[in-house]
This record gives sequence, C-alpha cells and structure tokens, in this order.
Amino acid sequence: MERDLGIKEELIEKALSVSIHAHQSPDECHVEREIPDCPSQVVVAFRGSWSPNDWFAGDGKAKPFGETKVDTKMFPSLRSIGKDVVATVNKAFMARFLRILNDESGIPNDESGKFRAEVTKAVEKNKQIIFAGHSSGGPIAICATVWFLEEYVRSNKKRTPPHPLCLTFGSPLSTDRTFCHAVQREGWSDCFVHFVTKLDIVPRILLSPRSSAAELLQEIAPFSNQQHNADEAKLASLFVNVMKNASGVASHAACVLTASKHTLFDTMSRFIKLSPYRPCGKYVFCTGTGKLVVVKNPDAVLQLLFYSLQIASEIELKNRAKESLKAHWTYEEALAKSLAAHNVVCLKNLRELPLSSDDSVDSNVKTVGAALNDLNLSATARLCLRAAGELEKQKEDNKKTIERKKDAINKALKALEEYRTMSENDGVGYYDAFKTQKKEEDFKANVKRLELAAIWDEIIEMLRQERLPDEFEADKEWVELGTCLRRLVEPIDIANYYRHMRNEDAGPYMTKGRPSRYHYPQRWREHAKQLDADSSGESCFWADVEELNIAVTNKKPWTEIKDKVSDLEKKLKKWYDDKEVKKDVFLEKSTLVKWWRSLPDNHREDSCIKGLMPS
Repeated sequence: MERDLGIKEELIEKALSVSIHAHQSPDECHVEREIPDCPSQVVVAFRGSWSPNDWFAGDGKAKPFGETKVDTKMFPSLRSIGKDVVATVNKAFMARFLRILNDESGIPNDESGKFRAEVTKAVEKNKQIIFAGHSSGGPIAICATVWFLEEYVRSNKKRTPPHPLCLTFGSPLSTDRTFCHAVQREGWSDCFVHFVTKLDIVPRILLSPRSSAAELLQEIAPFSNQQHNADEAKLASLFVNVMKNASGVASHAACVLTASKHTLFDTMSRFIKLSPYRPCGKYVFCTGTGKLVVVKNPDAVLQLLFYSLQIASEIELKNRAKESLKAHWTYEEALAKSLAAHNVVCLKNLRELPLSSDDSVDSNVKTVGAALNDLNLSATARLCLRAAGELEKQKEDNKKTIERKKDAINKALKALEEYRTMSENDGVGYYDAFKTQKKEEDFKANVKRLELAAIWDEIIEMLRQERLPDEFEADKEWVELGTCLRRLVEPIDIANYYRHMRNEDAGPYMTKGRPSRYHYPQRWREHAKQLDADSSGESCFWADVEELNIAVTNKKPWTEIKDKVSDLEKKLKKWYDDKEVKKDVFLEKSTLVKWWRSLPDNHREDSCIKGLMPS
C-alpha cells in the first residue's frame, strides 16, 4: 500500500478516524499528536458542516456556485502566471478556513491560536503535518495545506519543514482548473490525496448550483445513522438534479478533451452557467469490491466522478439515491476492507485503457479492466478517460517539439548579442543602431528578431490554449531563456515600434503594442524570484523613454512628467546596479542620454543616474 500510494495504511486509517471524530468536536479542528507507527507525523483534522450557508456564500443568485477569487497576497502561487488568471475557490469554505487562521469567529477558545500553535509546534519538531477532513472538512484541509505550502515551503523565509499531506474523505470539489494548474506547476500535486467511495454523492454535489444542492445537503447528516428512513421519492428527485448538472459539466469537459465542436454544448454554455469546480491532486476510488483505483489525471477524475455513479435503469433510481447518501458515512468500513485487501490499481497509461477486458489474455489488462468494471464504467466513459490520456500525451509531445527549438533560439540570441557588441564598439547602442537601420547588420538583426518572434509566439499560443504541461511556466531553463529574450530582443522590438511611429496610430507601446511573448516571460521571472508584479521591467524601459521624450518634445509641463521621470531614473539605477541593464544604454549617442540632457538643469543636478551619464 505504501509503495502504491506513498502513505502508510496506519496513517490513512488514523487520518480518517480523526476526521470522523472531528464532527463531534466543539472545536473547528481536532489534533492527533501521537500516532502509533507514525511518530514523525501529526494529524490536524477539520470538522464538517451540512448547512447550505456553510457551503454557499450569499443567496446563490449572483454566484450560484458560491465561488470567489483567491486572495493573491495570501496565496500568490494560486494563479496562471502567463495569462495572469487568478484561481477560483468556494468562498464559504475559504472564509471558514480564514476564520480558523485569523480568529475572526469570536469563538472564546481561540481557534486561530490553537491552529497556528499546533502548526508551529509541528514545524519546530520537524514533523510532517497531515491536514485531513471528511465531507466538508476536506475543503478546509485543502485550504490549510496550500496555506502551509505558501507560508513555509515557497516563502523561503522560514526553515523548510517536510511537505504537508492533505488527506480528504468524501470531500466536495471546491477549487477550479486554475487552482489545479497552479498546484501542479508548483510541484505540490502529490501533497493532495482524496479518497472517494464509488457511490458517494457528496464529491459530486458542488457540480450543482445552490438551487439544486441546498435541499440535498440537509439530507446528508441524518444518514450518519444507517437506519435512517427518508422520503425516497424526494431523494430521487434531488439526486437527479445533481447528476444532471454533473452531466453538463462532464459532457462539456469531454468535448474539450476530444476537441469536439459540439454546437449544442457551445450554445448551452453561453446561457447555462456550469460549475467552476474541478478535481485537484491524486484520487483514490473505493470500488466497493475491495479494490482501490488510483488516478492522478484531473480530467480523467472528473469523468470518473460522473460515470461511476450512473444507473442502468430508472428502476435503480430510488435505491441509488439513498445509497449515494449512505455511502458518505461508510468510509471507515470501505477503507478498512480495501486496505486489508492490498489490491491497488493505478490508472497510469490512460491512452491504452481497455474498452472491454472480457477477451483479453494480458493479465495487466484484465486487472485494469476488472477495476473499471467495478466502477461501472461504460465504453463511453472509458473513451473519455482515453481522451484525457491523449491530451496529456499531446501536451508532452508539444513540449518536446518546442524543446527542439532551443538551439535555434540560442543561435538567434547569440547573433543578436554579437550585434549588440558590434554596435557598442561603433559607439552607438544597438537600440539606436536598430532604430536608424543604416547598415546591413541592422537588417540581419531584424531577421533574427522575426525568427525569435515566430518561435515564441507559437509557444505563447500553446500556453493560452493550455496545450503544454502545467509545469512548463516554472521550468527554470525556460524562465531564464525568456528573460534573455526580453532583455535582448524587446529593446529592438520597441525601437521598431517607434521607428515606424506605430504609437501615433495605435498608442503607446506599453499599453497597446507590447506582445504577449514579453508579458509571459516577465511574469514567469517575477513569480520565480517572488518579485512584485510589473517590477521586472528592465527590458521595456525604452518605451517609457520614448514616451517621455515625446512629452518633452511636445513641451508638456514639467510638473506633469516629473514624477514619472524620477521613477524611471530610480529603476534604471537599480537595474544597472543589479546588472540587468548594460552600460551601452548610457553611450554618448544614446536616445536615453539625449533625452536626459533635455531635462531641466536643476533636476539633472540631483538625478540618481547623473553619475552613469557620459561626461
């Protein structure tokens, strides 16, 4: 079991036990410090709630799924870097975690102090923290895990403790695709392991809006008593509503996986809002037959959540609806049975999943096929899983394709570096040499600029369409290559822009003309170095120089541009000191020097870059 999941059985059982026990606790979180056979771990479990107001913030009209954008000051990693799209999470669950973290609940026993104290104590003892939760305690555990990763692992401000582990049991989906993308990009995906029983409705429930899910939520708690009798007709109706919404999400996702131009779904998505929530991390499905099926591909997990809860006929509906709520309270029994059986099936090569295992002679195919049968997966469901695997492979293939272009990129960059040196030797910075286009070398430099633009525009388009692996934007080699591109090529792109006076038609370069091939790598570097947004502008300061030069030429009042000039000078001084801007920008014939000398005498006398200017 530890070999397949990377987690000891004893730890899984203890995390589940503490999570179930937490429901009865008056405290928001319950801590287990001493775990037999796992002395280096501490379990922090969060209790659940089944009040609709604890699942959906607001009345559900403006935000029918109760979603909100994360606070990027607290969670700076939870975004798509290049596209600058912030992750979405369930607002009610996040608010509850923040109350625990910041003690805004007014609870006398000081949950914030308890939570932070337990985390600090575990870190000081170098223990691994297991954040756990059953039901709606799961999303709180997810928030706590990401907070810990940001606070202790990525920040580098404190001694780095062991990575935390998040174990959830029957947790509803509460984070979107961007959240999953960010977690995978940061290399945190293996920190999240979610256990789901095949028939449990709760992991699917937030694929429905509040209007469809609120009544069903109130039916969950009573089923903790397995003898509970409920209105079967009512349950069946509520079950159908949830599964209809789940069907819409899964079907739309399947169209995306297969690149299908399904007119009906495209039209529907314009009028019917689909749930933003998607799986994130590793999922372990309990089949009910003693098997555990492990899936890491989030697109495949979404399809499994939908298809494994299908019914063969209307006759099964009432019973299935009731079983789907009972199953939410059977994790201890189901996991005990599965862990004892030591029967784990990992769905790795999704592209080659058997559509039918009945006639296969290969033992591995038979094993996988039997597990898929236990999950009630039809041929259609298996095709969706194959499509998820195919997309995953396509992303890897796309990465290999652009990796092969690194040599061409480096050769073109080398040629432009030589052009820069040659221009400097002639006493003219390459920015001004390129802008005047007097020599054959200037023309050749333009050819290299266009070659690089073509390659990088292709890369950026792949990122926009999410056709590269999530880890790509955090790849150190590509971050460094993108930084080289910006610092060496963007200045001549700016020179080209103002040489052709495109600013007169389109507007300033920074607001109207800057290509995404520079925006994306700049954000990569700022994220990798944990810099403030837009602070890494050393490659595009020439655009500010050009706009300020135009302002001076047009005799714009000094009082209107003084602050912008001073701000640019401070940045230039810092970039030069940090060796991010080279000395050729301060050559005698430089546009920068000519512009600076046109500034008022009293300003130049006190300027922080006075010492960098040629005498």
